[in-house]
Amino acid sequence: MAKDLSPPPIDKTPAQWRAQLTPEQFQITRKAGTERPFTSPLLKDEGAGDYACVCCDARLFGKGAKFDSGTGWPSFYEPIAPQAIATREDRSIFSVRTEVLCAHCHAHLGHVFEDGPKPTGLRYCINGIALKKAPT
Repeated sequence: MAKDLSPPPIDKTPAQWRAQLTPEQFQITRKAGTERPFTSPLLKDEGAGDYACVCCDARLFGKGAKFDSGTGWPSFYEPIAPQAIATREDRSIFSVRTEVLCAHCHAHLGHVFEDGPKPTGLRYCINGIALKKAPT
């Protein structure tokens, strides 16, 4: 059996998260907010490096999985590894969606939809404010 090398989950109080994050980062990642479309500096980013969680630095999405969905948010067709993210049902608006979370710190990242490109057919629609570039 393979040994799980992932770091233990992060458990911080809201006050600890507020001290670490900007108000906008806190609203989006800890309160499940959404940034305005077409405002993320990562939307058109094509530079080297993967994308990591702004809260805990866990690598979440690879540069090669990023695509322009035209939706106004950075989009990816798959996470860097299946265990990098977690999902749960979201009924916060008048429809059922699948919320995407950082598996390590449970930061709200965005949602995943089944209208993405090949090879997965998925579109991980992610708030850019929840991500940061991770050098390669």
